[in-house]
Amino acid sequence: MSNQIDTQRPGLDSPSVLVATWFGAGYLPKAPGTWGSLAALPLAWLIVQEYGTTVILAASFVLFFIGMWAANGYMAQTGTHDPGPVVVDEVVGQWLVLSVLPLNVGWYLLGFAVFRLFDIVKPWPIKWMDSKIDGGFGVMVDDVGAAGYGIVMLLAIQYGLGQML
Repeated sequence: MSNQIDTQRPGLDSPSVLVATWFGAGYLPKAPGTWGSLAALPLAWLIVQEYGTTVILAASFVLFFIGMWAANGYMAQTGTHDPGPVVVDEVVGQWLVLSVLPLNVGWYLLGFAVFRLFDIVKPWPIKWMDSKIDGGFGVMVDDVGAAGYGIVMLLAIQYGLGQML
């Protein structure tokens, strides 16, 4: 999260802003990261339902690089570092977490909660990444780290429940 307050809100007519805010979800009031993660769920569901987990993983990979471009564009327009309205990073992290879960509403809600937990708490090295790595890559990579923690936790839960994929 930015140490600066983002007083400027570029319009959604800019392609980089549109993607960075995940089509405006980052502009919703309070907790933009949570809104971004929630906004990631329906498209993830459709992608997995129609094409499977390999495609959601590929989409996450592609969106990571598009997200770097979009975050850089947003930051250039606002002069901020890792501004709150940039939530494309949450979308990538959320999709990565969902890629290891069964297509089930309960599992998706748990995946949402676990990802948000690690994205907010930022255990090592996520907190370090968040504070030390600049630019669009820095915006994106800490959420991939949070997804990694979430994936490990969710796989352990699945294993414990005897539901390993």
